[in-house]
Amino acid sequence: MSNDAPDAPAAVTPEAIYDLRRRLDGYRPARVAAAPGWSRGVPLDYLGVLVEYWRTHYDWTVHEDRIRRLPWVIAGGEHKLRLVHQRVGAEAPTLVLLHGWPDSILRFDRILPELADVNLVIPALPGFPFALPLPDGGLGSVAMATLVGEALEDLGYPRYTLSAGDIGCDVAEALAAQRRAEVASLHVTDISQIHYLVNPPTDLSETELAYTRHGTDWQRREGGYMHEQATKPQTIAVPLSDSPVGLAAWILEKLHGWTDCGNDVESVFSRDELLTWISAYWFDGCIGTSFEPYTVGADMNWAPITAPTAATIFPKDLVNAPREFAERYFDIRWWREFDHGGHFAAFEHPADYLTGVRAALELAEQNQ
Repeated sequence: MSNDAPDAPAAVTPEAIYDLRRRLDGYRPARVAAAPGWSRGVPLDYLGVLVEYWRTHYDWTVHEDRIRRLPWVIAGGEHKLRLVHQRVGAEAPTLVLLHGWPDSILRFDRILPELADVNLVIPALPGFPFALPLPDGGLGSVAMATLVGEALEDLGYPRYTLSAGDIGCDVAEALAAQRRAEVASLHVTDISQIHYLVNPPTDLSETELAYTRHGTDWQRREGGYMHEQATKPQTIAVPLSDSPVGLAAWILEKLHGWTDCGNDVESVFSRDELLTWISAYWFDGCIGTSFEPYTVGADMNWAPITAPTAATIFPKDLVNAPREFAERYFDIRWWREFDHGGHFAAFEHPADYLTGVRAALELAEQNQ
């Protein structure tokens, strides 16, 4: 990948870095009732250790330099996107990687070295870290899909494979519905929960009913963040945008709870990696705009996706659909369930994630 990236995100100013440290210096730990481990959210003793490391040892500029050296370009229609773009040539397949929440293009850091043989496009989704600002701040997943499609057309790619997780899966599904001739295949790690939360099918099998019951129970136990971000995003955006420690707690809880980390989040992320993911949201000031896909939602009343689809299922992901439910919405041609891994599979287990990517690229080649 080239180091020449004139369209890279702007460097964070020394003033912004000083302001972060000033706020960390003034951190006031919360008073809460005692609770074991992560049972009520982020343990305050661990959070304190992380904050102290952030304040005294972490150097954003080292990580920013690497990120800004990626081959960034700006492309699209009326509303353009900032993307990481690697062009190999007309004969190479084109792969589009779509991230989710609460992450960014950094989700794909560990698979990039293995993708030197493809034309690669990684959009910084609107409202998320490193993205170009939009007049209204953020967008829902369907509107994001429209902009991604326009950017791919602007870059000159008539056919491509999509690989996605989390909100990225919603964007991929919408794009595959909007541009059926262009989307040659898909690779997904999850099926949108919207499919069982909004107007679910009425002829569900016992396996599918068990899945929807599990999903409903997960929403009750773990979905509070989603309900707040969907219903009162401005209220929660205020403290998270004003307090870096509050932001760290909000994101850190998910990086721990959604990974297959054996209760040790630093077994998946180094301390610097945790803080780089969190700092990207802080310096971009984009946590509030990243809520927009939850607030807007998505009307998924399109016909089933016809592009051949590969699915990799990781056991510690949020709510894994059974294959028969997935087949209602996608043309599943390849399906693999792993015995390890979680929501950020491309980062947690890059080799396993890449098996799904390669399967989808093979499906695209067969789907000429």
